[in-house]
This record gives sequence, structure tokens and C-alpha cells, in this order.
Amino acid sequence: MSEALAQDPLVARYLAHVRFEKRLAERTCSLYQLDLVRLAQMASASQVALLQVQTGHVRRWVAQMHAAGRSGRGIALILSGWRGFYAWLGREGLLGQNPVVGVRAPRVAKPLPKALGVEEAVQLAEHEEADDDPWLEARDAAMVELLYGCGLRIAELTGLDVVASSQASKAGRGWVDLQNAEVQVQGKGGKRRSVPLGRSAMAALDQWLPLRAQLTGMLSQPVVGTSDLALALFPGRYGTRLSARGVAQRLKRRSQLAGLATPVHPHMLRHSFASHLLQSSGDLRAVQELLGHANISTTQVYTRLDFQHLAKAYDAAHPRAKRK
Repeated sequence: MSEALAQDPLVARYLAHVRFEKRLAERTCSLYQLDLVRLAQMASASQVALLQVQTGHVRRWVAQMHAAGRSGRGIALILSGWRGFYAWLGREGLLGQNPVVGVRAPRVAKPLPKALGVEEAVQLAEHEEADDDPWLEARDAAMVELLYGCGLRIAELTGLDVVASSQASKAGRGWVDLQNAEVQVQGKGGKRRSVPLGRSAMAALDQWLPLRAQLTGMLSQPVVGTSDLALALFPGRYGTRLSARGVAQRLKRRSQLAGLATPVHPHMLRHSFASHLLQSSGDLRAVQELLGHANISTTQVYTRLDFQHLAKAYDAAHPRAKRK
């Protein structure tokens, strides 16, 4: 602990408060202490007492930390520690106004969603695992086609039934409509949408559904009547509807066996669906509808992915892109 901090009785009282009265974890208390060390050092450098710190001081210190390379997230955590300290001082009647209220950390740039290249997506979809049981291979292939070919969320995939039913509607589940080559999806906020089934997805389902029907005698729980499992498009081997975790594990395994450099998770295929569709069509509104986004601003992130694709193509192909 710095000398300035060790000599400040208010800080010592506050740390005792969070450690013994609020009973926060020792790790949390240590982080609060580090935050207050930084506050005391900055206040000392600015020749201002902790009780005389103003919002202008805090804003200047935020700018200094940002200029020194500290991330927006790191600064936000520091501000949270300072805010808690000054809120406690206010409750103790020692301060009229919290100088940290209203001060925000620099905005953190949202990372672009990770998407596969077209060749990688095709490599994953066309991979066949000879060592798997035929029903496992057919099921996993159908899941990949629906995740990549239809852009489904993982919860939408695991919630699919083989047919429409009153149970599916009440439970907020979707279903496949092979006759019309569509998948009916229950998305976020209870919003329903229809997504076309492409030729590859239809072919994968044609392979999977007969094998699915043969699972009755293989599962520990019989698939009968109109139970949830009887309707589930993708059951697991232990007699339950396949979980999101189960899908993620199977997809990760499949991507590794297919020789992809990066383990693939389900949402990466949704990103790939959107990015590749936008690259081919340029129709942002159509991509929005297919993804089930309520606001087009959510879909616009894929324009950044598309620009990255175009920039790489330019750098690789255009004679003026390479400079000596």
C-alpha cells in the first residue's frame, strides 16, 4: 500500500467496511485497494485531497489512463471502485456530491464476430466421420446444415420439432416444414420467422429423419406419443432432447476432425451464414429478416465483415495495393 493511502484514515475505514461489514471476497477487497492506491496517487500528483476531488479531476485522470494505454474495460472497473468509495463517503455525511457519478470510461470497440471463410464452411459441412455411428453422423451433418444454411441460433436449433403441433406453439418451439422447404423458428422475444431450407439442408434432413425414426429402441427412454422427446428433431443418445452444450461439443469435435484451424462454435456458423449471404447479395434487409434481428443496426456489423473481405481481396489482387 502506498504511503499516501496508508496514512488516510478514510480509506482504511472504507476498506474495513467492505471487508468486514459487506463481507466482500478477499480478491474483491484487494482490487478495491489497488483502485484507491491509484486514486490517492493521482490526487497527490494533482495536489488535491481526496475529499476535494471534483468531476473535472476524475475526467482528466480517465484521459491520462486512456492515453497511457489502459483499456476502456479496465478504466470502467477502476471508476466503479472509485464510485463506490465516494458513495460511502456520502452515506457517512462526509461528502455532498459524488465526483465520479456521470463519468464514463472510453467506449470499448465491439470485436467483429468470428466467421468462417466460404471454403472452411463448405469443408465443415461436407466432412464425413467414418468412425461415428451412421445416425450420429447424419444428425451432426443435419445440424451443421441448419446452423450454417439457415443461420439459426443454438436455442432455435435445439428447440426444433419434426412437425408442427400445439405443444410446440405453447412451448415456444419451432419445427421443420419439408413440404414447403422451410423451417419455422421461434426467435428472441417470442418472434416467429420462416427461413428457407436450401437443397443441402433438405438433403441432410432426408438422410437424418429415417435414422431418427429408428432411435426408439436405442434410447434409454422410449420415444412414444407426443412427448417432448418424441417431437424433438435432434434427440441425444440418452433419451433427452439434445442440449446446447451437446451441440457445441459435437460441432467442436467435427471441426477438429475436418481439419479446420479454429474450433467452431454454433454461433460462428450463424455469423458465417450472415457474412456469406451479405457478400453474395448485398441485401442487408433480407439478411436482417433471415436472422430475426429486430433492429437493422444489429445486422450492420456484417457490413464491416463484408468490408474486411473486400479489403483483403483488394490487397491480394489489385496491382496498386502493394507498395514497396
